Amino acid sequence: MIKIALIGIAAVFVAMLFRNGKTEYGLFISIVAGILIFTFGVGKLSSILAVFNRIQEEIGVNKEYIQILLKIIGITYVSEFSANLCRDAGYGAIAGQIEFVGKLSILAVSLPILMALFDTIGRLFR
Repeated sequence: MIKIALIGIAAVFVAMLFRNGKTEYGLFISIVAGILIFTFGVGKLSSILAVFNRIQEEIGVNKEYIQILLKIIGITYVSEFSANLCRDAGYGAIAGQIEFVGKLSILAVSLPILMALFDTIGRLFR
């Protein structure tokens, strides 16, 4: 985490150097730093996936539900990351649209879990 924090802080300082002159260079530095930090985060996925697999084995949760949960987490991070890049570039409206579609995508992906929940509730009341 210290490496990631240092990359972020260094990118901010370098981008600040271009604030008065070539502002597009600062934007490019911000994008490159964001992608670099994102790739470090993706490197942590193997340990996270191992924990999810262990949970699935221990509890006996349907593997499909774990996959849906991972998709939801992925959609959340990708939409948040891309929306923040757009917002940093000064395109807040596009960032808002990305977040909106991300929320709709999460809803669409989570529908099987929602339907299973409703089925379970329905069986309890019969």
